[in-house]
Amino acid sequence: RDLGNRGDSFEQVDENRGLLFDFEKMIPTVGIAGSTLQIPCLGLGLWKIERSKTSSLVSAALKCGYRHLDSACDYGNEIETGSGISAAIQDGVCTRSDIFITSKLWNTYHRKEHVKAALLKSLADLQLSYLDLYLIHFPSISLKYVPFETRYPPEWTFDPNVCSPKMELDYVSLQETWTAMEQLVDEGLVKAIGLCNCNVQTLLDVFSYARIKPSVVQVELHPHLTQTKLVRFCQENAIVVTAFSPLGSGSYVSLGMATADESLLLTPEIVQIAENKQKTPAQIALRWGIQRNTVVIPKTSQIERLYENMNVFDFELSREEMELISSLNKNRRLNDPGEFCQSMGAFVPIYD
Repeated sequence: RDLGNRGDSFEQVDENRGLLFDFEKMIPTVGIAGSTLQIPCLGLGLWKIERSKTSSLVSAALKCGYRHLDSACDYGNEIETGSGISAAIQDGVCTRSDIFITSKLWNTYHRKEHVKAALLKSLADLQLSYLDLYLIHFPSISLKYVPFETRYPPEWTFDPNVCSPKMELDYVSLQETWTAMEQLVDEGLVKAIGLCNCNVQTLLDVFSYARIKPSVVQVELHPHLTQTKLVRFCQENAIVVTAFSPLGSGSYVSLGMATADESLLLTPEIVQIAENKQKTPAQIALRWGIQRNTVVIPKTSQIERLYENMNVFDFELSREEMELISSLNKNRRLNDPGEFCQSMGAFVPIYD
């Protein structure tokens, strides 16, 4: 489905902020193959949102029209996310069925006996009875099991209290994990399942044994990492593609995984298009992702940014502008386990 300009009318009605659109009516959705499920093409990513800010941020996002929340066990803020969802529902802002909620299976829970328990833990924290989408966070990286009572979320290293904390790999077949994911659909605990951080080879492997094919693939996508072939393959196989980090390197600078001068939002070509459109560079980057027919999930902890990131449906990028932005590709992968896992004693170049 074309996720371009909906053309819906909307009003600027908020005297406090000056800009408050009828976002719930104007955000397009994309259908998930083989179901009646619809996923809004723009959502709120919850990675790196401080726990103390998460509940109020989620509640505020739902109040201003967000209907798609992207969470994960590993983000460590699902309890607070659940509180924010519950508050919005209790305030009459929305109902549970209005919201598309995603969570993710962490690497320590890939063995079949842990998959359902991991999901039930996320559901309890989120105060939900089901998820719209459950993804395998890193399907090619299985880690040794860490019980909930020992540490939750377990993160990457097996024992962070030793002198040199290290990852301890556990070699679990993806088929075993995927079969357990399918059972969650059978039991009505999740509506759809999919994968994160994967390539075409991984998808072809899953296709060979899947009874329920992946509905969604979530990967890093932005103008410096366009992954054109992967996006095309997914779309030709009726898989929805969700782009995490659609604004590029900003979230990675504080982690030492990028430098400030790599900022996508300072790129002259994007800045110029933004000036021409009377938009911000962030809005141009998000619009580019949406016009590629991908779902974008920018993160922010600022209320003002919630509004800015959603104000991307009242303009279009021309074909020439789309091509110019796509030409900025550098194959610059920011979230690469082949790089960051080395500091934890493991070399796992999953994209090679």
